[in-house]
Amino acid sequence: MVEQAVDTPADAVSARHATGVLPSQAIRGLIDDGVITADSPIGEDQIQPASIDLRLGTVAHRVQASFLPGTATVAEKLAQFGLHAFDITGGAVLECGCVYIVPLCESLRLERGLSAIANPKSSTGRLDIFTRLITDRGVEFDRVRGGYDGPLYAEISPRTFSVVVRAGARLNQLRLKSGQFSYSDRAMRQLNRKVGLIDADPQPGNLKDGIPFTVDLQGDPDTGLVGFRARKNTRLIDVDNKGGYDPVEFWEPIYRGRLAAIVLNPDDFYILASREAVTVPPDHAAEMVAYDTLVGEFRVHYAGFFDPGFGDAGSGGGGSRAVLEVRSHDVPFMIEHGQIMGRLVYERLTETPDRVYGQGIGSSYQRQGLQLGKHFTPWPGPGKAGG
Repeated sequence: MVEQAVDTPADAVSARHATGVLPSQAIRGLIDDGVITADSPIGEDQIQPASIDLRLGTVAHRVQASFLPGTATVAEKLAQFGLHAFDITGGAVLECGCVYIVPLCESLRLERGLSAIANPKSSTGRLDIFTRLITDRGVEFDRVRGGYDGPLYAEISPRTFSVVVRAGARLNQLRLKSGQFSYSDRAMRQLNRKVGLIDADPQPGNLKDGIPFTVDLQGDPDTGLVGFRARKNTRLIDVDNKGGYDPVEFWEPIYRGRLAAIVLNPDDFYILASREAVTVPPDHAAEMVAYDTLVGEFRVHYAGFFDPGFGDAGSGGGGSRAVLEVRSHDVPFMIEHGQIMGRLVYERLTETPDRVYGQGIGSSYQRQGLQLGKHFTPWPGPGKAGG
């Protein structure tokens, strides 16, 4: 069943729909029915409100370059372009600037009306680990076509920090979708007025295929802190070591300037924040996507997925802002306070999940402002020098 460009906002949270993103209870059902399988038991903690965490397998393949399989399987491509394979069961280093393919523990057996889309987890994006999903005979990254029956693979390329990974690490997550669903711009405006998707009223001309969001370069009123720039040539980061690293070793603070603007250096990596607070209703999910390729040569937010309940006051998240993972390309590029950086595309769930972001499920970024990933201790303030 296909349903597109709906002109009315979603019904009450108790409603059920034939099309949309599947919630947590439906994901459990797919596991029970053998649609989602794995070579080791799938843990309850892998199931998020509208997605499932995917786990790395035991072997990583260093490859010459990124690729899409096209008419081939991933295994066939690895036989052509693989450099060497190594065991990551007990932990291994993925070096900055290299490309790796890792078979995942999970596999899929989808029906025709069921498709899937993947994205890096938030903490993966905040470490600047470029991670994408690949399928056999796939022609797009991060997309799993309806009817796909086969294994899943992660392409991993650390961009700033070399990292330690091991079997079972969770770098990306998968959403499953029944049919096709999208809101018209008119319906998106109605939903924003009803729910307050952002705590600002976007100009009608800016609302195109999603809710626009802007960057905050005024920063903290007391310290003037507006963001962070990643240091280069740091020590390793173990992706399973949460809260184990002093942020000053890995990040340089950026403070508000006279013009409330910053120049992005080519290929440097920045952590910034949106000016707007974001709300995702419990019966919706949201994805952060590029606003317009004509607004500048930069990429925003590798891990642009927001679970149901993110920022929702009823889930303890009033005032949550989007953290922006930003990288400029080719030329230095200036961004200014209030500049549009992207848009939020909201997707309806087929029904409200039985667990939402922030309510006792270990959510790390509810009520967040400008915030580094959970691998780092809190930023110590402006008085501590870096090395």
